[in-house]
Amino acid sequence: MADEHYFTADPQAEFKRIPVSANVWGHWLELTSGSGVFAQGRLDIGTGVLLREQSPPEEARSVLDLGCGYGVIGLAIAVAVPDCRVTAVDVNERAVLLANENAAALRLGDRFTACLPGEVEADLTFDEIWSNPPIRIGKEALHDLLLAWLPRLAPDGRARMVVGKNLGADSLAGWLSDQGYPTAKVASAKGFRVLESRRG
Repeated sequence: MADEHYFTADPQAEFKRIPVSANVWGHWLELTSGSGVFAQGRLDIGTGVLLREQSPPEEARSVLDLGCGYGVIGLAIAVAVPDCRVTAVDVNERAVLLANENAAALRLGDRFTACLPGEVEADLTFDEIWSNPPIRIGKEALHDLLLAWLPRLAPDGRARMVVGKNLGADSLAGWLSDQGYPTAKVASAKGFRVLESRRG
């Protein structure tokens, strides 16, 4: 449907699977995206900036891919960091399906799990959170989303997010710092900024 968004829980558009290839940190990922899912048929520019400008989290053992889409960020981490377990969440049921299918195709099903937000174990914490957050859900909804997940960071944990400069990257960084998550810009490219937040 024309007025649907990728953050619709159950998209009504006809479901077509679309292949995507991406080279991340020297590993080729052959993935499947789909209609009704964020960045169908391509690697999103912002996601590409995040993955090019940041090194894989070699020391992390538990990572959250927040707003995972078809799973490229979390799957790239799982491939690059063999000792890491990745939890990926998205409100879009198709995205969750595709991310799990991609994990199975890459033989990562034992270390990568995509699910709806309410299906994550309540006491699970993460060394790192990686995200290309859904800015277009609106500022208030985005703030609520981040405040729901940032407390899941382990002590000394950090979050890495990519946000368009013109979509409020600077104001988001200031707001996160005010909420007790000191945030700094750590990279900038193609009109996007990579933000790093830490537990205060």
